[in-house]
Amino acid sequence: MGLACGGAIRIFVERAAGGVLPLLVGAVQARQRVALVTHLATGAHRVARSPGDVEPEVAPALDHALRRGRSVALEGSDGEIFINVFNSAVRLIIVGAVHVAQPLVPMARALGYDVVIVDPCSAFATEERFGDAEVVRDWPDEALPGIGLDARTALLTLTHDPKIDDPALSAALASEAFYVGALGSKKSHAKRVEQLLRASVPTADLARIHAPIGLDIGAQGAAEIAVSIIAEITAVQRGKTGALT
Repeated sequence: MGLACGGAIRIFVERAAGGVLPLLVGAVQARQRVALVTHLATGAHRVARSPGDVEPEVAPALDHALRRGRSVALEGSDGEIFINVFNSAVRLIIVGAVHVAQPLVPMARALGYDVVIVDPCSAFATEERFGDAEVVRDWPDEALPGIGLDARTALLTLTHDPKIDDPALSAALASEAFYVGALGSKKSHAKRVEQLLRASVPTADLARIHAPIGLDIGAQGAAEIAVSIIAEITAVQRGKTGALT
């Protein structure tokens, strides 16, 4: 019948032989980036975790595919090559069980994110407010090492309290987290930057913080702010600026 969008689909079926499947499953469970790189003309394939695992002509495409979490086919010198990416779910760590976090949690879970809320204030970090979402009632510097921060992690600080936000930001900036965001005005962020500099956070790392957090959509109220945040995380993950075209 054809596709309503006018596009086309090619289907590639591959046997996961030679111990490939356990390697892929193990990497995903360990939250390691991994791809199966297959030469379609011959069927030869290999498991790749980094550009160094493949030939130079494939390395840039593999790096891009792993970073974006998107499989891709490309023309190689010996025919077409398919890079099939297997990524763990994006982990979203929300530091601060505040009102903005309440609509943000179901939005993130609808996108397939693993959501963790970190807040030492047990009065706010409750099941009544966040349902069955994972809630860690501890200070970020104690909670984050156990949760883990990797290249498939986005971290947000929402409390406006430097005792809570700053240690979380410092940990995220020292990690491979692909997105680090902080709620607050430009004036508040300028003060935050000064505090983080005094805490010996490198100047270059501070530029990674998205603040004020979220895309500028004129958001008003907690739900719209949550929309702007989840949209910005998606844009960063996909390598987009979020600008309207």
